[in-house]
Amino acid sequence: MSLDTKDQQLLTLLQSNARTSVSELATTVSLSDTPCLRRIKKLEASKVISGYHAALNPRALGLNVLVYAFVRLSQNSVSAANMFEEQVEKLNHVLECSVISGSYDYLLKIIAADLESYESFVKHKLGSINCIANIESTVVLKQTFSKKQLPL
Repeated sequence: MSLDTKDQQLLTLLQSNARTSVSELATTVSLSDTPCLRRIKKLEASKVISGYHAALNPRALGLNVLVYAFVRLSQNSVSAANMFEEQVEKLNHVLECSVISGSYDYLLKIIAADLESYESFVKHKLGSINCIANIESTVVLKQTFSKKQLPL
């Protein structure tokens, strides 16, 4: 989909505050309400806008540990990859799962209350997935920033 300047402005505004009213968005980008809403619906229909979410503070919810786990599968096959991806998607503590290149097959972003709960998660949940050969964890000591907005 080709984005013009107005679309880019709308996306930038919605990324910073998805609760902004259509009227407010329309005024900011110099459109009337109906064309503005039409553009937003078009962006949603084309999957440029994939959803609207509340940004939660993990620490305020007692989730104080962020871990990146590198996972190597025991075999390099489509069936093993599919099984792993289906199983890991069911695990609530896994925030992201990416197929990567190099000596590992996947990179997982995992959140936990503390190191003990992460250890339990690895032993009882993640480690119980049969096709995993190796897990290497990297604990984030301090996150300096996390951007949510894509550059447009």
